[in-house]
Amino acid sequence: MTDTPEPAVAWHVATPGVLVVTLQRPRANALGLPIIEGLTEALDSASARGDIKVVIVSSSLPGFFAAGADIKHMATVDATSFTAYGDALRGVLDRLAGDTWIAIAAIDGLALGGGLELAMACHLRVAGNGARLGLPEVSLGLIPGAGGTQRLPRLVGRGRALGMMLTARQVPADEALTMGLVDRLVPEGTALEAALQLADTLLEMSLPAQSAVIRCVDAAFDTSLEDGFRFEVAQEQRLFEEGEAKEGITAFLEKRPPKFS
Repeated sequence: MTDTPEPAVAWHVATPGVLVVTLQRPRANALGLPIIEGLTEALDSASARGDIKVVIVSSSLPGFFAAGADIKHMATVDATSFTAYGDALRGVLDRLAGDTWIAIAAIDGLALGGGLELAMACHLRVAGNGARLGLPEVSLGLIPGAGGTQRLPRLVGRGRALGMMLTARQVPADEALTMGLVDRLVPEGTALEAALQLADTLLEMSLPAQSAVIRCVDAAFDTSLEDGFRFEVAQEQRLFEEGEAKEGITAFLEKRPPKFS
């Protein structure tokens, strides 16, 4: 009797409103088609439920968040298949980065190449103090092609982003915190626990308002300052008319916690 191998990705509702997605593809969570398909199914599940406000991406493999793209797979494909692989990876990361939920990366161990691109697609990153992060694609004659060249400069600035990508340097967790690549630094092995605690805080807020914050911050990088101001005003007005602002304001005046949906 042959044991059925574990799926590359597992997910479960940890607490109401919080979906934990666990990468578990030995030996290093290479982001091949099994993980891409697993992430897609996990996000499909979150969308179908309709009550997920926070998605946490974590790993069950000691020493690894995700070590990069699937190099063995890339070595066997032609140009057309390489394009399809890249499109599939970019598609699931862009979906994770949207405004349907707040995504948190819980990083313990190595987050390299596509693994770091996965973490950067999340809105927030919690890292154990033993984590190391990097984009080593130039050592393979490639570039970070799943959003890395665009997301990294927005997080750490042009100079630091170039310094990391041009040299393929791995950044230790404490430096990543200093440069803004990660948002919280915690003891090694506790990134998931800390991400769950952060999720509890996020759940207390209004998701429509949080989603509007994401849209406005993204617009700050894509529009002029004047257009950004106009976009912000439109988002604020929409929240007042259609969002949860009425409940938030009423709760404040009544000195009680708001009851957001």
